[in-house]
Amino acid sequence: MEMNGHNTVEKDELTGDILLSGHESDNIRELDNNLPKWWVWLFIITIIYAVVYIFVFDVIKVAPYQQEEWTKEMAAAGTLAPGQHAPAAAGLIAFTDKANLDAGKEIWLKSCKICHLEGGQGLVGPNLTDKFSLHGCGYADVVNVITIGVPEKGMISWKTQLTDLQIKQVASFVMTLMGTNPPNPKAPQGDPCK
Repeated sequence: MEMNGHNTVEKDELTGDILLSGHESDNIRELDNNLPKWWVWLFIITIIYAVVYIFVFDVIKVAPYQQEEWTKEMAAAGTLAPGQHAPAAAGLIAFTDKANLDAGKEIWLKSCKICHLEGGQGLVGPNLTDKFSLHGCGYADVVNVITIGVPEKGMISWKTQLTDLQIKQVASFVMTLMGTNPPNPKAPQGDPCK
């Protein structure tokens, strides 16, 4: 019998295992075996990983957090929900060429005119020609509204009915409506655009 810290260490007569005295409950005695090497190395690796993770994400900040990366990717794809804003959303650029604007107008006349009227002055949907907006004033905001929709206001999501290109084309056409003066416009709604 020998002393190990505060506990007395002894060997089991039958198996030769090292036993700790003072660690006994219901005639069950605790063994003092070493942890398996794979477990010890796994523990060391997790500690090293945690230190590297904190250094990369919090100290030198060379990699974005998952939430930041997701926001950038969703904004780039034009699928952020209305009201969500991300720095990458500004990267979307409206089409200005005649072919894409004509394609956007054709989609507008086929799918959007029923709620917003031909000139964008608004009927069920809001007036898209004034300098006010319910869901943001930029091109990326228009793309997001068309993609996700606004179900509580009756605007459906068009992402299953239009391709990404068609959504961007119709959003580009909507941007050309802003500032026009169609007859009988609906009263302004939302926040003023700057």
